[in-house]
Amino acid sequence: MRLMTGNTRLLRLEMGRTAAVMSRALLGRGGRALESGAAPELVRSAVVDGIVMRWEEHGTDGGGLPVVLVHGIPTHPRLFRYVIPRVTDGASRCYAWELVGFGASMAEGLRRDISVARQAEYLAAWMDFLGIERAVLVGHDLGGGVVQRLAVAWPQRCAGLVLADSAAYDNWPVPVVRAARAMSGAIERLPPALMKPALFAGMINLGHDNTTRLSESIELHWRHYAAPIGPAAYAHQLRSLDTRDTRAVAGDFAGLAVPGRVVWGDRDPLGLASAERLAGELRAPLRRIPGARHFTPEDHPDVIADAIRAVLAEDAALSAPH
Repeated sequence: MRLMTGNTRLLRLEMGRTAAVMSRALLGRGGRALESGAAPELVRSAVVDGIVMRWEEHGTDGGGLPVVLVHGIPTHPRLFRYVIPRVTDGASRCYAWELVGFGASMAEGLRRDISVARQAEYLAAWMDFLGIERAVLVGHDLGGGVVQRLAVAWPQRCAGLVLADSAAYDNWPVPVVRAARAMSGAIERLPPALMKPALFAGMINLGHDNTTRLSESIELHWRHYAAPIGPAAYAHQLRSLDTRDTRAVAGDFAGLAVPGRVVWGDRDPLGLASAERLAGELRAPLRRIPGARHFTPEDHPDVIADAIRAVLAEDAALSAPH
């Protein structure tokens, strides 16, 4: 009888738990529409440095700073669907950029470096393409690591920084995602339909505290992984996770004199210790969300939007003539 490795046991345990949670979450959904208050899916695309890049673009240019939002794994720009309307109400232009190799851009990433470090370079090139010289950068999960890298490498591009439940230092990936990464060869060979529990084992492990948003999230973010390239794309994403990309910028925020906010669910498996350290290094307030888990842009968009608006207001005050 073949013995299971520790990684296999952990992943199978989480897959079983995931199947049960998904069954409860999706029961009776029947493909229902999103809750009211979600931004419409306004997708743009362009070829930037030979890569087809995609993003959502919302709001009007009211003369203020643009806001650039960056998602993580296994999500895409729809992660911010409830945050965007709460920010664009203030006449701010919001751009939710899609990581290369994620979401509808999976095919673009299959034979490319899609590490956090390289994504920061792709993001800078995209900002150049759109003529975005300075922006408030907002990152969740891997996106938080990406905007940290960009802010350190190109501080003149960062007018403000909001980090929500962010990959930082060595707080990521969580154990079940590390287990999936170790099994990426097997995941790559799965039929897309059989990969769904494996994919969302990590998502359920990190967690939602809003069960309605959980069921929405599963359906929204699963759809791209259901494509024929989904398993290969997910395996490539997993292999690209490397804490060296965030550890390399640890302690490098001293010269970043911009408004900042750190927002964190106090039940997020990434842990509050890294949130406190980030807030200290950025000299930024830390907003803890009681009872919240990892996917705060979906479960608590009002809190994320409040943090973004606070950074925009602080920048406007600093920029005003005295």
